[in-house]
Amino acid sequence: MRSSVSVYASPMASAGKPGQRQEARARRVMLPALLSASLALSGCSSVGNLFGGGGSGTDAGPVVKGFLGGVVADEPRAVLAARDVLAAGGNAADAAVAAGFMLSVTLPSRAGLGASGVCLAYNPDKNGPGNGAPEAILFSAAPGGGGGDRPAAVPTLARGLYALQARYGKRPFETLITPAEQTARFGVPVSRAFARDLAVVAGPLAGNAEARAIFYGPSGQVLGEGDKLIQPELAATLAQLRVSGVGDLYQGALARRLVQASADAGGGITLQALSGAIPGMAAPLTMALPGGDVVSLPPGPVDGGAATLAALKALINSPNDFDGAQQAALAVRGGAPRVLPASTSFLTLDREGNAVACAVSMNNLFGTGRIAAGTGMVLAASPAAVPAPLLSLAMATNPNLRAFRAEVGGSGQEGAPVAAASALVQALTDRSRPAMPMSQPVPEPGRANAIACTGYLPDATNSCGWAVDSRSAGLAIGSN
Repeated sequence: MRSSVSVYASPMASAGKPGQRQEARARRVMLPALLSASLALSGCSSVGNLFGGGGSGTDAGPVVKGFLGGVVADEPRAVLAARDVLAAGGNAADAAVAAGFMLSVTLPSRAGLGASGVCLAYNPDKNGPGNGAPEAILFSAAPGGGGGDRPAAVPTLARGLYALQARYGKRPFETLITPAEQTARFGVPVSRAFARDLAVVAGPLAGNAEARAIFYGPSGQVLGEGDKLIQPELAATLAQLRVSGVGDLYQGALARRLVQASADAGGGITLQALSGAIPGMAAPLTMALPGGDVVSLPPGPVDGGAATLAALKALINSPNDFDGAQQAALAVRGGAPRVLPASTSFLTLDREGNAVACAVSMNNLFGTGRIAAGTGMVLAASPAAVPAPLLSLAMATNPNLRAFRAEVGGSGQEGAPVAAASALVQALTDRSRPAMPMSQPVPEPGRANAIACTGYLPDATNSCGWAVDSRSAGLAIGSN
Protein backbone atom coordinates (compact mmCIF):
# COMPACT_ATOMS: atom_id res chain seq x y z
CA MET A 1 0.00 0.00 0.00
CA ARG A 2 1.50 3.34 -0.99
CA SER A 3 1.34 6.29 1.35
CA SER A 4 0.25 9.70 0.23
CA VAL A 5 2.72 12.43 -0.65
CA SER A 6 2.73 15.37 1.73
CA VAL A 7 3.15 18.86 0.35
CA TYR A 8 3.96 20.68 3.62
CA ALA A 9 7.42 22.20 3.60
CA SER A 10 9.16 22.53 6.93
CA PRO A 11 11.92 25.13 7.22
CA MET A 12 15.53 24.10 7.55
CA ALA A 13 17.33 25.26 10.67
CA SER A 14 21.02 25.39 11.35
CA ALA A 15 23.25 25.60 14.37
CA GLY A 16 25.32 28.61 15.24
CA LYS A 17 27.78 29.29 18.06
CA PRO A 18 29.97 26.53 19.43
CA GLY A 19 29.26 25.43 22.99
CA GLN A 20 31.69 24.35 25.68
CA ARG A 21 32.58 20.69 25.27
CA GLN A 22 31.71 18.36 28.12
CA GLU A 23 33.56 15.21 29.04
CA ALA A 24 32.08 12.45 26.85
CA ARG A 25 30.37 9.69 28.77
CA ALA A 26 28.90 6.46 27.51
CA ARG A 27 27.93 3.23 29.20
CA ARG A 28 29.43 0.28 27.41
CA VAL A 29 27.07 -2.64 27.86
CA MET A 30 28.00 -6.13 26.79
CA LEU A 31 25.35 -7.75 24.60
CA PRO A 32 24.44 -10.69 26.89
CA ALA A 33 23.81 -8.40 29.83
CA LEU A 34 21.89 -5.99 27.63
CA LEU A 35 19.60 -8.69 26.30
CA SER A 36 18.98 -10.05 29.79
CA ALA A 37 18.10 -6.60 31.05
CA SER A 38 15.83 -5.95 28.08
CA LEU A 39 13.74 -8.94 29.14
CA ALA A 40 13.46 -8.01 32.78
CA LEU A 41 13.88 -4.26 33.24
CA SER A 42 11.86 -3.19 36.27
CA GLY A 43 11.34 -0.23 38.52
CA CYS A 44 11.31 3.46 37.75
CA SER A 45 13.02 6.52 39.07
CA SER A 46 11.08 9.49 40.30
CA VAL A 47 10.19 12.08 37.73
CA GLY A 48 10.79 15.62 38.74
CA ASN A 49 9.87 18.57 36.57
CA LEU A 50 7.91 16.71 33.89
CA PHE A 51 8.15 19.54 31.41
CA GLY A 52 11.70 20.60 32.23
CA GLY A 53 13.55 22.18 29.36
CA GLY A 54 10.42 23.94 28.17
CA GLY A 55 8.88 21.10 26.22
CA SER A 56 7.11 17.79 26.22
CA GLY A 57 8.78 16.07 29.11
CA THR A 58 12.01 14.83 30.60
CA ASP A 59 13.07 14.12 34.15
CA ALA A 60 14.49 17.03 36.10
CA GLY A 61 17.98 17.88 35.00
CA PRO A 62 20.28 20.66 33.90
CA VAL A 63 19.11 22.87 31.08
CA VAL A 64 21.99 22.85 28.62
CA LYS A 65 22.94 26.14 27.03
CA GLY A 66 24.89 26.74 23.86
CA PHE A 67 25.07 24.31 20.99
CA LEU A 68 22.75 21.32 21.52
CA GLY A 69 22.91 19.46 18.22
CA GLY A 70 19.99 18.73 15.95
CA VAL A 71 16.94 16.53 15.46
CA VAL A 72 15.04 15.62 12.29
CA ALA A 73 11.95 13.43 11.91
CA ASP A 74 8.88 13.04 9.74
CA GLU A 75 6.52 14.13 12.56
CA PRO A 76 7.08 17.41 14.45
CA ARG A 77 6.00 16.37 17.97
CA ALA A 78 8.66 13.64 18.03
CA VAL A 79 11.29 16.22 17.10
CA LEU A 80 10.24 18.47 19.97
CA ALA A 81 10.39 15.58 22.44
CA ALA A 82 13.92 14.74 21.32
CA ARG A 83 14.97 18.40 21.44
CA ASP A 84 13.78 18.64 25.05
CA VAL A 85 15.92 15.64 26.00
CA LEU A 86 19.01 17.29 24.49
CA ALA A 87 18.18 20.52 26.31
CA ALA A 88 17.95 18.63 29.61
CA GLY A 89 21.42 17.11 29.20
CA GLY A 90 20.60 13.89 27.36
CA ASN A 91 22.68 12.63 24.50
CA ALA A 92 21.80 11.60 20.96
CA ALA A 93 20.71 8.09 21.98
CA ASP A 94 18.45 9.41 24.74
CA ALA A 95 16.91 11.86 22.29
CA ALA A 96 16.37 9.15 19.67
CA VAL A 97 14.60 6.93 22.21
CA ALA A 98 12.28 9.77 23.21
CA ALA A 99 11.56 10.46 19.54
CA GLY A 100 10.88 6.78 18.83
CA PHE A 101 8.37 6.41 21.64
CA MET A 102 6.71 9.69 20.72
CA LEU A 103 6.34 8.50 17.13
CA SER A 104 4.50 5.43 18.43
CA VAL A 105 1.85 7.87 19.64
CA THR A 106 1.85 10.55 16.95
CA LEU A 107 2.67 8.48 13.85
CA PRO A 108 1.38 4.95 14.60
CA SER A 109 0.75 4.45 10.89
CA ARG A 110 4.51 3.95 10.38
CA ALA A 111 6.12 3.81 13.83
CA GLY A 112 3.65 2.30 16.28
CA LEU A 113 4.74 0.11 19.18
CA GLY A 114 4.18 -2.83 16.84
CA ALA A 115 6.92 -1.59 14.50
CA SER A 116 10.36 -2.98 13.75
CA GLY A 117 13.46 -1.33 12.37
CA VAL A 118 17.15 -0.55 12.56
CA CYS A 119 19.35 2.18 14.03
CA LEU A 120 22.90 3.30 13.40
CA ALA A 121 24.60 4.70 16.50
CA TYR A 122 27.92 6.50 16.80
CA ASN A 123 30.06 7.57 19.76
CA PRO A 124 33.36 9.20 18.73
CA ASP A 125 35.17 8.09 21.91
CA LYS A 126 37.57 5.26 21.04
CA ASN A 127 36.91 3.81 24.50
CA GLY A 128 33.15 4.07 24.14
CA PRO A 129 30.57 1.80 22.54
CA GLY A 130 31.77 0.63 19.15
CA ASN A 131 35.35 1.74 19.94
CA GLY A 132 34.78 4.97 18.07
CA ALA A 133 33.04 3.43 15.05
CA PRO A 134 29.31 3.27 14.20
CA GLU A 135 27.29 0.21 15.15
CA ALA A 136 23.95 -1.11 13.92
CA ILE A 137 21.14 -2.03 16.31
CA LEU A 138 18.85 -4.48 14.53
CA PHE A 139 15.31 -5.03 15.76
CA SER A 140 14.03 -6.60 12.61
CA ALA A 141 10.48 -7.74 11.93
CA ALA A 142 9.71 -11.31 13.00
CA PRO A 143 6.56 -13.34 12.27
CA GLY A 144 4.12 -13.58 15.16
CA GLY A 145 4.29 -17.35 15.05
CA GLY A 146 0.57 -18.15 15.13
CA GLY A 147 -2.39 -18.30 12.78
CA GLY A 148 -5.01 -15.73 11.88
CA ASP A 149 -6.52 -13.96 8.92
CA ARG A 150 -4.25 -10.90 9.41
CA PRO A 151 -0.85 -12.29 10.46
CA ALA A 152 0.98 -9.84 12.70
CA ALA A 153 4.65 -9.21 13.36
CA VAL A 154 6.23 -9.31 16.79
CA PRO A 155 6.47 -5.73 18.12
CA THR A 156 10.22 -5.11 18.38
CA LEU A 157 10.34 -1.30 18.63
CA ALA A 158 10.40 -1.17 22.46
CA ARG A 159 13.20 -3.73 22.74
CA GLY A 160 15.17 -2.02 19.99
CA LEU A 161 14.95 1.38 21.66
CA TYR A 162 15.92 -0.14 24.98
CA ALA A 163 18.96 -1.83 23.43
CA LEU A 164 20.00 1.47 21.87
CA GLN A 165 19.66 3.41 25.11
CA ALA A 166 21.28 0.76 27.31
CA ARG A 167 24.41 0.76 25.19
CA TYR A 168 24.62 4.43 24.20
CA GLY A 169 22.36 6.50 26.45
CA LYS A 170 22.86 8.10 29.85
CA ARG A 171 19.43 9.27 31.05
CA PRO A 172 17.05 7.01 33.02
CA PHE A 173 15.27 4.97 30.36
CA GLU A 174 11.82 5.26 31.93
CA THR A 175 11.90 9.06 31.80
CA LEU A 176 12.24 8.90 28.01
CA ILE A 177 8.90 7.07 27.80
CA THR A 178 7.05 9.62 29.92
CA PRO A 179 6.52 12.31 27.23
CA ALA A 180 4.91 9.77 24.88
CA GLU A 181 2.79 8.32 27.69
CA GLN A 182 1.48 11.77 28.68
CA THR A 183 0.83 12.69 25.06
CA ALA A 184 -1.21 9.53 24.50
CA ARG A 185 -3.17 10.03 27.73
CA PHE A 186 -4.04 13.71 27.39
CA GLY A 187 -4.17 13.88 23.61
CA VAL A 188 -2.39 15.72 20.84
CA PRO A 189 -3.56 17.50 17.67
CA VAL A 190 -3.26 15.26 14.64
CA SER A 191 -0.22 16.38 12.65
CA ARG A 192 -0.29 16.91 8.93
CA ALA A 193 1.96 13.86 8.49
CA PHE A 194 -0.42 11.57 10.35
CA ALA A 195 -3.53 13.10 8.76
CA ARG A 196 -2.14 12.25 5.32
CA ASP A 197 -1.64 8.62 6.31
CA LEU A 198 -5.08 8.42 7.90
CA ALA A 199 -6.71 9.71 4.73
CA VAL A 200 -5.07 6.96 2.67
CA VAL A 201 -6.44 4.06 4.73
CA ALA A 202 -9.56 5.57 6.27
CA GLY A 203 -11.83 2.99 4.67
CA PRO A 204 -10.01 -0.17 5.78
CA LEU A 205 -9.40 1.22 9.28
CA ALA A 206 -13.12 1.72 9.79
CA GLY A 207 -13.57 -2.05 9.65
CA ASN A 208 -11.83 -2.51 13.00
CA ALA A 209 -13.87 -1.40 16.01
CA GLU A 210 -10.83 -0.51 18.12
CA ALA A 211 -9.24 1.52 15.33
CA ARG A 212 -12.53 3.24 14.59
CA ALA A 213 -12.88 4.27 18.24
CA ILE A 214 -9.45 5.93 18.20
CA PHE A 215 -9.01 7.33 14.72
CA TYR A 216 -12.57 8.46 13.99
CA GLY A 217 -14.43 11.34 15.60
CA PRO A 218 -17.90 11.37 17.18
CA SER A 219 -19.45 12.28 13.84
CA GLY A 220 -18.05 9.13 12.24
CA GLN A 221 -15.48 11.00 10.16
CA VAL A 222 -11.82 10.05 10.20
CA LEU A 223 -9.70 12.50 12.20
CA GLY A 224 -8.17 15.32 10.24
CA GLU A 225 -5.26 17.65 10.77
CA GLY A 226 -5.66 19.52 14.06
CA ASP A 227 -8.28 17.16 15.51
CA LYS A 228 -7.42 15.80 18.94
CA LEU A 229 -6.02 12.28 19.06
CA ILE A 230 -6.44 10.59 22.47
CA GLN A 231 -5.18 7.05 23.10
CA PRO A 232 -5.81 6.04 26.75
CA GLU A 233 -5.13 2.34 26.22
CA LEU A 234 -1.84 3.06 24.50
CA ALA A 235 -0.98 5.41 27.39
CA ALA A 236 -1.63 2.54 29.82
CA THR A 237 0.65 0.25 27.80
CA LEU A 238 3.41 2.86 27.79
CA ALA A 239 2.94 3.32 31.54
CA GLN A 240 3.36 -0.42 31.99
CA LEU A 241 6.60 -0.31 29.99
CA ARG A 242 7.79 2.60 32.11
CA VAL A 243 6.97 0.95 35.45
CA SER A 244 7.66 -2.73 34.76
CA GLY A 245 10.23 -2.45 31.97
CA VAL A 246 10.10 -3.47 28.34
CA GLY A 247 10.49 -7.11 29.33
CA ASP A 248 6.85 -7.12 30.42
CA LEU A 249 5.80 -6.78 26.78
CA TYR A 250 7.72 -9.92 25.87
CA GLN A 251 7.49 -12.24 28.87
CA GLY A 252 5.19 -10.71 31.48
CA ALA A 253 1.57 -9.88 32.08
CA LEU A 254 1.51 -7.41 29.20
CA ALA A 255 2.84 -10.12 26.87
CA ARG A 256 0.01 -12.46 27.86
CA ARG A 257 -2.58 -9.75 27.25
CA LEU A 258 -1.08 -9.01 23.85
CA VAL A 259 -1.16 -12.68 22.86
CA GLN A 260 -4.87 -12.91 23.64
CA ALA A 261 -5.69 -9.57 22.02
CA SER A 262 -3.71 -10.38 18.88
CA ALA A 263 -5.54 -13.68 18.55
CA ASP A 264 -8.86 -11.84 18.78
CA ALA A 265 -7.62 -9.42 16.09
CA GLY A 266 -6.51 -12.23 13.77
CA GLY A 267 -2.82 -11.48 14.33
CA GLY A 268 -1.74 -14.70 16.01
CA ILE A 269 1.26 -13.53 18.04
CA THR A 270 2.59 -16.24 20.38
CA LEU A 271 4.48 -16.00 23.66
CA GLN A 272 7.32 -17.97 22.14
CA ALA A 273 7.65 -15.50 19.28
CA LEU A 274 7.55 -12.56 21.69
CA SER A 275 10.25 -13.87 24.00
CA GLY A 276 12.47 -14.94 21.10
CA ALA A 277 12.53 -11.60 19.28
CA ILE A 278 15.84 -10.22 20.59
CA PRO A 279 17.56 -7.15 19.12
CA GLY A 280 21.11 -7.58 17.94
CA MET A 281 24.25 -5.50 17.52
CA ALA A 282 26.19 -5.79 14.28
CA ALA A 283 28.97 -4.14 12.35
CA PRO A 284 27.51 -1.98 9.57
CA LEU A 285 28.23 -2.16 5.88
CA THR A 286 30.97 0.35 5.11
CA MET A 287 32.37 2.28 2.19
CA ALA A 288 35.62 4.29 2.40
CA LEU A 289 35.68 7.67 0.67
CA PRO A 290 38.59 9.87 -0.47
CA GLY A 291 39.69 12.17 2.33
CA GLY A 292 39.27 9.63 5.11
CA ASP A 293 35.50 9.61 5.61
CA VAL A 294 33.77 6.25 5.95
CA VAL A 295 30.09 5.69 5.18
CA SER A 296 28.23 3.19 7.39
CA LEU A 297 24.93 1.58 6.42
CA PRO A 298 22.61 -1.06 7.94
CA PRO A 299 23.87 -4.62 7.34
CA GLY A 300 21.79 -7.61 6.34
CA PRO A 301 19.13 -8.76 6.83
CA VAL A 302 18.09 -5.12 6.28
CA ASP A 303 18.01 -4.88 2.49
CA GLY A 304 17.76 -1.11 2.59
CA GLY A 305 21.39 -0.78 3.64
CA ALA A 306 22.74 -2.77 0.71
CA ALA A 307 20.33 -1.00 -1.65
CA THR A 308 21.42 2.43 -0.38
CA LEU A 309 25.06 1.43 -0.81
CA ALA A 310 24.40 0.36 -4.41
CA ALA A 311 22.60 3.65 -5.12
CA LEU A 312 25.40 5.63 -3.47
CA LYS A 313 28.07 3.99 -5.62
CA ALA A 314 26.00 4.67 -8.72
CA LEU A 315 25.53 8.35 -7.87
CA ILE A 316 29.21 8.84 -7.05
CA ASN A 317 30.04 7.55 -10.52
CA SER A 318 27.18 9.41 -12.29
CA PRO A 319 25.75 12.14 -10.01
CA ASN A 320 22.67 12.84 -12.12
CA ASP A 321 21.81 9.30 -13.16
CA PHE A 322 18.98 8.72 -10.72
CA ASP A 323 17.37 6.08 -12.93
CA GLY A 324 20.59 4.09 -12.92
CA ALA A 325 20.87 4.48 -9.15
CA GLN A 326 17.30 3.25 -8.75
CA GLN A 327 17.96 0.20 -10.90
CA ALA A 328 21.11 -0.56 -8.92
CA ALA A 329 19.22 -0.27 -5.63
CA LEU A 330 16.34 -2.51 -6.64
CA ALA A 331 18.71 -5.04 -8.17
CA VAL A 332 19.81 -5.84 -4.61
CA ARG A 333 16.33 -7.27 -4.09
CA GLY A 334 16.37 -9.06 -7.42
CA GLY A 335 14.02 -6.44 -8.88
CA ALA A 336 11.84 -5.50 -5.92
CA PRO A 337 8.08 -5.03 -6.32
CA ARG A 338 7.20 -1.47 -7.17
CA VAL A 339 4.97 -1.09 -4.11
CA LEU A 340 6.83 -1.66 -0.85
CA PRO A 341 5.83 -0.97 2.76
CA ALA A 342 5.93 2.60 4.06
CA SER A 343 8.61 3.59 6.57
CA THR A 344 9.84 6.62 8.47
CA SER A 345 13.22 7.86 9.69
CA PHE A 346 14.50 10.05 12.51
CA LEU A 347 17.96 11.46 13.24
CA THR A 348 19.63 12.94 16.32
CA LEU A 349 22.98 14.60 16.97
CA ASP A 350 24.32 15.99 20.25
CA ARG A 351 27.01 18.50 21.14
CA GLU A 352 29.66 15.82 21.69
CA GLY A 353 29.31 14.39 18.20
CA ASN A 354 27.24 11.37 19.23
CA ALA A 355 24.75 10.56 16.49
CA VAL A 356 21.84 8.19 15.93
CA ALA A 357 19.89 7.45 12.76
CA CYS A 358 16.85 5.14 12.84
CA ALA A 359 14.38 3.80 10.28
CA VAL A 360 11.24 1.93 11.32
CA SER A 361 8.18 0.47 9.64
CA MET A 362 4.88 -1.24 10.37
CA ASN A 363 5.53 -3.38 7.25
CA ASN A 364 2.45 -1.76 5.71
CA LEU A 365 0.76 1.57 6.31
CA PHE A 366 -1.02 0.92 9.65
CA GLY A 367 0.30 -2.64 9.60
CA THR A 368 -2.57 -5.12 9.70
CA GLY A 369 -5.08 -2.28 10.11
CA ARG A 370 -6.16 -3.73 13.45
CA ILE A 371 -5.50 -2.79 17.06
CA ALA A 372 -4.91 -5.32 19.82
CA ALA A 373 -7.85 -4.57 22.11
CA GLY A 374 -6.90 -3.22 25.53
CA THR A 375 -3.36 -2.31 24.50
CA GLY A 376 -3.86 0.54 22.02
CA MET A 377 -1.20 -1.07 19.81
CA VAL A 378 -1.63 -1.16 16.07
CA LEU A 379 -0.41 -4.59 14.99
CA ALA A 380 2.31 -4.55 12.35
CA ALA A 381 2.01 -6.85 9.35
CA SER A 382 3.99 -10.08 9.48
CA PRO A 383 7.06 -10.23 7.22
CA ALA A 384 5.77 -13.64 6.18
CA ALA A 385 2.76 -11.95 4.58
CA VAL A 386 4.19 -8.76 3.02
CA PRO A 387 7.45 -7.69 1.33
CA ALA A 388 10.13 -6.28 3.63
CA PRO A 389 10.54 -2.49 3.57
CA LEU A 390 13.75 -0.91 2.34
CA LEU A 391 14.92 0.70 5.60
CA SER A 392 17.45 3.18 4.28
CA LEU A 393 20.05 4.95 6.44
CA ALA A 394 23.60 6.14 6.00
CA MET A 395 26.11 7.83 8.31
CA ALA A 396 29.47 9.36 7.43
CA THR A 397 32.21 9.60 10.06
CA ASN A 398 35.96 10.09 10.01
CA PRO A 399 37.89 7.46 12.01
CA ASN A 400 41.14 9.45 11.86
CA LEU A 401 39.51 12.55 13.31
CA ARG A 402 37.09 10.48 15.43
CA ALA A 403 34.39 12.84 14.28
CA PHE A 404 30.88 12.97 12.81
CA ARG A 405 30.31 14.29 9.29
CA ALA A 406 26.72 13.50 8.20
CA GLU A 407 23.72 11.19 8.59
CA VAL A 408 20.65 10.67 6.43
CA GLY A 409 17.45 8.67 6.41
CA GLY A 410 15.31 7.84 3.40
CA SER A 411 11.67 6.86 2.96
CA GLY A 412 9.24 6.68 0.07
CA GLN A 413 8.89 2.92 -0.44
CA GLU A 414 10.98 1.79 -3.41
CA GLY A 415 12.50 5.29 -3.62
CA ALA A 416 13.97 5.22 -0.10
CA PRO A 417 17.50 3.99 -0.96
CA VAL A 418 18.04 6.54 -3.73
CA ALA A 419 16.62 9.27 -1.48
CA ALA A 420 19.12 8.43 1.27
CA ALA A 421 22.00 8.14 -1.19
CA SER A 422 21.15 11.43 -2.90
CA ALA A 423 20.85 13.25 0.43
CA LEU A 424 24.23 11.88 1.58
CA VAL A 425 25.98 12.86 -1.66
CA GLN A 426 24.65 16.40 -1.23
CA ALA A 427 25.75 16.52 2.39
CA LEU A 428 29.26 15.30 1.62
CA THR A 429 29.77 17.77 -1.23
CA ASP A 430 28.36 20.73 0.72
CA ARG A 431 31.05 23.13 1.92
CA SER A 432 28.87 25.90 3.35
CA ARG A 433 29.01 26.88 7.02
CA PRO A 434 26.65 26.21 8.59
CA ALA A 435 25.86 23.21 6.45
CA MET A 436 22.90 23.34 4.09
CA PRO A 437 22.02 19.68 3.58
CA MET A 438 19.57 18.77 0.81
CA SER A 439 19.70 22.04 -1.06
CA GLN A 440 18.10 20.07 -3.91
CA PRO A 441 15.12 17.74 -3.49
CA VAL A 442 15.84 14.02 -3.67
CA PRO A 443 14.24 12.07 -6.56
CA GLU A 444 10.57 11.10 -6.41
CA PRO A 445 9.01 9.14 -4.81
CA GLY A 446 11.71 9.34 -2.16
CA ARG A 447 11.84 11.62 0.85
CA ALA A 448 14.87 12.23 3.05
CA ASN A 449 16.03 13.69 6.34
CA ALA A 450 19.59 14.90 6.87
CA ILE A 451 22.03 16.30 9.45
CA ALA A 452 25.52 17.41 8.43
CA CYS A 453 28.55 19.19 9.90
CA THR A 454 30.88 20.44 7.17
CA GLY A 455 33.68 21.03 9.70
CA TYR A 456 33.03 17.80 11.65
CA LEU A 457 31.78 17.43 15.21
CA PRO A 458 32.56 17.72 18.09
CA ASP A 459 35.06 20.41 17.04
CA ALA A 460 33.22 22.68 14.60
CA THR A 461 29.76 23.10 16.11
CA ASN A 462 29.14 26.21 14.03
CA SER A 463 29.36 24.14 10.84
CA CYS A 464 26.28 21.98 11.49
CA GLY A 465 22.88 22.13 9.84
CA TRP A 466 19.80 19.95 9.51
CA ALA A 467 17.01 19.62 7.00
CA VAL A 468 13.78 17.79 6.40
CA ASP A 469 12.57 17.12 2.89
CA SER A 470 10.82 20.26 1.66
CA ARG A 471 7.86 18.18 0.43
CA SER A 472 7.33 16.37 3.71
CA ALA A 473 5.38 17.25 6.84
CA GLY A 474 8.31 16.74 9.17
CA LEU A 475 10.53 19.10 11.13
CA ALA A 476 14.26 19.81 11.40
CA ILE A 477 15.48 21.81 14.39
CA GLY A 478 18.62 22.51 16.37
CA SER A 479 19.76 25.05 18.90
CA ASN A 480 22.76 27.27 19.56
